[in-house]
Amino acid sequence: MTSVQTVNPNAETMGGRAALFMNINAAKGMYDVLRSNLGPKGTIKMLVGGAGDVKLTKDGNVLLREMQIQHPTAVMIARTAVAQDDITGDGTTTTVMLIGEIMKQAERYIQEGLHPRVIVEGLDAAKAATIEFLDTFKQNVEVGENPDREILRMVARTSLRTKVFEELADQLTDIVTDAVMMIRPKELGEPIDLHMVEIMHMRHKFASDTKLVRGLVLDHGSRHPDMPRALSNCFILTCNISLEYEKSEVNSGFFYSSADQREKMVAAERKFTDDRVDKVIALKRKVCEGTDKTFVVINQKGIDPLSLEALAKEGIIGLRRAKKRNMERLILACGGYAVNSEEDLCPECLGYAGEVYEHVLGEEKYTFVEDVKNPQSCTILIKGQNDHTIAQIKDAIRDGLRSVTNVVNDKAVVQGAGAFEVAAACHLRNNVKKNVEGRAKLGVETFAEALLVVPKTLAENSGYDAQEVNIALCDEHENGNVVGLDVYTGEPLSPSTSGIYDNYIVKRQIISSAPIIASQLLLVDEIMRAGMNMRGKGGPGP
Repeated sequence: MTSVQTVNPNAETMGGRAALFMNINAAKGMYDVLRSNLGPKGTIKMLVGGAGDVKLTKDGNVLLREMQIQHPTAVMIARTAVAQDDITGDGTTTTVMLIGEIMKQAERYIQEGLHPRVIVEGLDAAKAATIEFLDTFKQNVEVGENPDREILRMVARTSLRTKVFEELADQLTDIVTDAVMMIRPKELGEPIDLHMVEIMHMRHKFASDTKLVRGLVLDHGSRHPDMPRALSNCFILTCNISLEYEKSEVNSGFFYSSADQREKMVAAERKFTDDRVDKVIALKRKVCEGTDKTFVVINQKGIDPLSLEALAKEGIIGLRRAKKRNMERLILACGGYAVNSEEDLCPECLGYAGEVYEHVLGEEKYTFVEDVKNPQSCTILIKGQNDHTIAQIKDAIRDGLRSVTNVVNDKAVVQGAGAFEVAAACHLRNNVKKNVEGRAKLGVETFAEALLVVPKTLAENSGYDAQEVNIALCDEHENGNVVGLDVYTGEPLSPSTSGIYDNYIVKRQIISSAPIIASQLLLVDEIMRAGMNMRGKGGPGP
């Protein structure tokens, strides 16, 4: 009986080697689940929910969020990987694989009698050396007023090709790069707000019809049949003014003694709203008369039928009850500013759009505000035949946007296709290992071998021999070349020539977090299930 069971007879414990190997097997299990997803040649997983709903994905983050994981060690690894995605937007699969491979390599030495603490000391030394090496290996990128767009495209393409098929990834590359460049603040150093990129979807046509709208797409249309369906050269009035009859906020009654008095009272009530509408129409006439300009009113509050009728007669498109987030984006996209009172109406408050038109899809109406002059907000309109395709593209676009943003924030990139992992592994073996004393060298060797899991898995998923590819890459590196794996030929290639780049912050985060989790799991020598909720199982009372 263990000491814990002496205190709590209902406690369940697992000690010594059994606890350690349970953790190792859990890490290897997670590794085996996700390894086939890595890279542009990775396979797709089908997740089936309890209600029979189906989700197709090869995004590690989506898999780990949607899967029901019950093993405590596996849950811990999954949370680490999901946190990696929350911070950097990518690297989920690689984090799980690196933790699994470190545990797998450490298992060999532990079975030969090496204490886990010695391996952990070597892992700590290897982690610190690898982060230092990463800072020398990265390539700095100029991201001043006119950043190198081609580098941004390369990073986005590398990320997107691991999420969706190649042709679609190449199309989305330009979309996400242009979107980030559009919303990037003019003041250097200001953070990029990705919420200014609206992601809309329409179940319509094909995935290849997904496009970037340099403006906004609103998910509602006009509410009057006589309003124009399309206008060009439009002034945009963004307002938060009630253009409908409103009831009083307190309980009140009106008394009249004749029909004439009642008519006067109704007219007086209506006049209050009509005066507001007349001021909007007067502004329209002031700025549009004698020109080819048109007028659009987008209101956060309501517009009643009589007001809509008055606007329609003037050829004005009136949209009511627009969402607050769309109101904020409209100002950034079209210019002008939001008006909260009819007293503030003036030509300076108006924005501009080259084209405003309504698109009807089934029972849904969409209003497109396009061709704006200086957009600082935009919309990515996703199209697809079914919900699976739309969800897959949406996840890929989010990762693509984050990858471009990371380059702008980091001002650096890292050569991809496994090039960094090969270079770091050779650096650890040739330089770092010599400077580490004693058996901790084996911990450095463990980390160096674990890093090579990335090129190995890329080779396996592409149908090539992992060992043969690994030896070829290491030989090329020894000759002084920075090389990664060409997944189409199985031969070494220069990532910089082929335009394959990864995010610096993603690599740094993987190297920082994976060895820490692996070290903690290796140092576990007893697993106890003796929590407060065990008391109800017949244990001793208070």
